[in-house]
Amino acid sequence: MTKLRTFLSFLVLLLVPLSIVGQDISDTLEIFAKLHDMDMGDEEGQDDSLEVIDLPSWHSHHSNKNLINVEGFGAVGDGAADNTQAFTDAWKQACSTPKSVFLVPEGRRYLVNATRFRGPCVDKIVIQIDGTIVAPDDPNSWDPNNPRTWLVFNNLTKVYFQGKGVIDGSGTKWWAASCKKNKSNPCKSAPTALTIDSSSAVRVKGITVQNGQQMNFVIGRSDSVRVIDVKVSAPEDSPNTDGIHITESTNVVLQNCKIGTGDDCISIVNASSNIKMKNIFCGPGHGISIGSLGKDNTTGIVESVVVDKAFLRGTTNGLRIKTWQGGSGYVRAVRCQDVRMEDVTNPIIIDQFYCDSPKSCQNQTSAVNVTQIMYRNITGTSRSQKAMKFACSDTIPCTHIILNNINLQRSDGTVETYCNSAAGIGYGYINPSAECLSSSDKDANIVQPNAQHTVHTEL
Repeated sequence: MTKLRTFLSFLVLLLVPLSIVGQDISDTLEIFAKLHDMDMGDEEGQDDSLEVIDLPSWHSHHSNKNLINVEGFGAVGDGAADNTQAFTDAWKQACSTPKSVFLVPEGRRYLVNATRFRGPCVDKIVIQIDGTIVAPDDPNSWDPNNPRTWLVFNNLTKVYFQGKGVIDGSGTKWWAASCKKNKSNPCKSAPTALTIDSSSAVRVKGITVQNGQQMNFVIGRSDSVRVIDVKVSAPEDSPNTDGIHITESTNVVLQNCKIGTGDDCISIVNASSNIKMKNIFCGPGHGISIGSLGKDNTTGIVESVVVDKAFLRGTTNGLRIKTWQGGSGYVRAVRCQDVRMEDVTNPIIIDQFYCDSPKSCQNQTSAVNVTQIMYRNITGTSRSQKAMKFACSDTIPCTHIILNNINLQRSDGTVETYCNSAAGIGYGYINPSAECLSSSDKDANIVQPNAQHTVHTEL
């Protein structure tokens, strides 16, 4: 803390000559200190919310775990036979048995239809996925009672997913039927491959989720979730296949994950807070996104988000906040640091005019408030001229944007920063220059777009 105070005093000396007219320096420094102190917290192995579970040797006769093998309930891992009932029966047994391990054996492919694995269970449970769980590939034969989900784990406490296995959504035909692939197709939703819902004290380690019919992995309405060493993949041209999607959840840590999809690698939406990401590889995809928020005049709230060490390669966006006109609520207390970009189209972007719609979006004055956003030690290459874009609402400007040590280059030309109604400060090396950030909302140097606001659709 002493070092931080010394640094802040030095920062005051840097800021005073800049004549920050109308801005309360002490408020800015207080915000800076708050963002600076946000850290990853519990490292792997230090999370008290979930006891680390010692897994048994499958051949040990002395294990104190109860092994529930899906093949003991009739599952046939040939990739063709329907194993839904076997998985359901095995789950009922595992959930009602203390110290149980729900095992999907390696070396086999188990076809399973849409299924909900419900809790609460009598004790903490290990879900050991070593084989492959595969979804039916024909949208026309999908269970109409589960149009938005495939594998759902619901209402669980102290659950540990782990293994070297694969959850495969078989999404090829779903993607081909999407209106984003072919405008003549009707716009319909598709299932999420893996959903963890209304659960707490969850660990997910080592598994692969791939080829989601739509989103690959959703964490919803949950608390204290750690995702470690997980791989998520789908083709670059697969529509709406977000890698890890976080909604209405708190205290989520994503660590050492490799994600490449056709949409956001990570997306964080309404009612989510204390989200921490460390050592993330993203690409292909649309980057690490907060939002979208505020669609159809709704309220969106996201706060306390940390991205610490990430590498993004060939993505359409890098670090993005996206909100619709007409929304309300806020995004605040976000810190992104030690991020490397390689050939990213929009490395840093805040877009309050987001419009992922076939029709033009109506201009509206209300907006989700975006404030207290720090970008620190961000380097790499931009595919576009505008390496930083702060496209904010004229009536609800973005405030307290803090830039520190930014170095974004372009291999075939210069880069620049675009600002509309965005206020903040920069210190250290800043390239491209961010002088267009106003020192306060009152004396903002606003860059006006065309008569109609620029519409930013999904990339």
